[in-house]
Amino acid sequence: MKNILKYTFALLAIGFVSCEPEFDKPVTDEGFYSSGTANLSKYVAVGNSLTAGYADGALYITGQENSYPNIMAEQFAFAGGGAFTQPLMSDNIGGLLLNGTPITENRFVLAVGADGKPGPVRLVGTSTTDITNHLSGSFNNMGVPGAKSFHLGAPGYGNVAGVLSGASNPYFVRFASSESATVIGDAVAQNPTFFSLWIGNNDILSYATSGGAGVDQTGNFDPTTYGGNDITDPNVFASVYSQQVEALTSGGAKGVLINIPEVTSIPYFTTVPTNAIPLDAATAGALNAQFAGYNTQILPGLAGMGIITPEEAALRMINFSAGQNFPIMTDDDLTDLTAILQGPPFNLPAPLAMLLGQLRQVKSDDLIVLTASSILGTTPDPNNPQGVIGVSIPLTDQYVLAVSEQARVTAASTAYNTTIQALAGAKGLAYVDAKAALARVANGGIPYDGGVLTSQFVTGGAFSLDGVHPTPRGYAYTANLIIKAINDTYDATIPMVHIGNYATVTLSNN
Repeated sequence: MKNILKYTFALLAIGFVSCEPEFDKPVTDEGFYSSGTANLSKYVAVGNSLTAGYADGALYITGQENSYPNIMAEQFAFAGGGAFTQPLMSDNIGGLLLNGTPITENRFVLAVGADGKPGPVRLVGTSTTDITNHLSGSFNNMGVPGAKSFHLGAPGYGNVAGVLSGASNPYFVRFASSESATVIGDAVAQNPTFFSLWIGNNDILSYATSGGAGVDQTGNFDPTTYGGNDITDPNVFASVYSQQVEALTSGGAKGVLINIPEVTSIPYFTTVPTNAIPLDAATAGALNAQFAGYNTQILPGLAGMGIITPEEAALRMINFSAGQNFPIMTDDDLTDLTAILQGPPFNLPAPLAMLLGQLRQVKSDDLIVLTASSILGTTPDPNNPQGVIGVSIPLTDQYVLAVSEQARVTAASTAYNTTIQALAGAKGLAYVDAKAALARVANGGIPYDGGVLTSQFVTGGAFSLDGVHPTPRGYAYTANLIIKAINDTYDATIPMVHIGNYATVTLSNN
């Protein structure tokens, strides 16, 4: 075959622009600024990886130093804010160890590969952050990477004994006050005068990034039965979130609640085009000849027998043409026809029946996930050069977020956001519409004096090399959104930051 795509991170020539200050007033006169009706002397940030400063597929010191809570705390200092501590990692490598054995990977950096093109690679080096080296004291940044909403109130979430089984979280293990502690309990125990709460992203994110490999648990009110990639029931979210807000405000603290962005707007889902397979006319014709019997005999036969609907038969049609093409994929939402195709009247061989059992072609409104870029168009079997992933070998469902799966994510996040906004209003708390903010970044970008912040992978400046978490510049933008909401709600005059003064991606493997 000619012109089969091996997707690479092309067009990633990095151009960094100089940045001018974005605000006329210098942040120098401490007496000029005010916290208004808020008390910023003891700020505690509660959340997940976004709160922790996670970036480039890992947690590391520089990322933590540029977390949005730390950026905010630096600005709070001009208006009466106190010290802000974080459970810093031991290095900038990013991996975690358990008794010397690596349990998470190092961070991504941008490097030039053997093909001469830039792309994300894991940093070479050995982490020195062992989770058995417990950190003493309490920490203002209570962001725990990987935490879902119901994890924040789960006793034992910081117990090292549960790490390998997945019952506990290795990041919380490092700084939990005890083996039976809860994240929200440790936050409240610090008697915060002000707090931020951003949780719920992971309740849908892992389902989305796994291409819908999990289960939509809507209707299941027992989160102890959920899998790691499942969608949290909106009623479960509403219940635990309400309890968390109640706990954080119980001592009179004011705060800010942040809603859940549309995860399908992030580069993880927008970088790889759906029509990612370039074919010449001869190759397209040869492929269509191979699928002719499937299109004209098997699918009409299955529809005629009432096994599938005519609509599903049309969805399963495979057609290639000269130019850019949609890859083929397996779709777990479709009827599994494997056993049927092995029997009469089709009597297909088992391998062929398995191939066609859940086969369809990617549609323009499906989303191909970023990790598919490493395999799309490759030939995994050197003895079979005709076996090309996406052409003659389907992408597995984990690499594609189908329209039906997107709808489940949207329904859940919409319900979560209804809860968050209602509680902010009922409690008189500041509220940040992060969903709308991310939409602006993804659709045209956010201008600042140094350029435009967009969601384009690597070059846009907003997102790190994992395609999910922000860069320092993206976190600075987030901090400004929150500070503005605080100023508006509490009649404060906390200064914002200059977004262009913050970095984007790491350019080398050093």
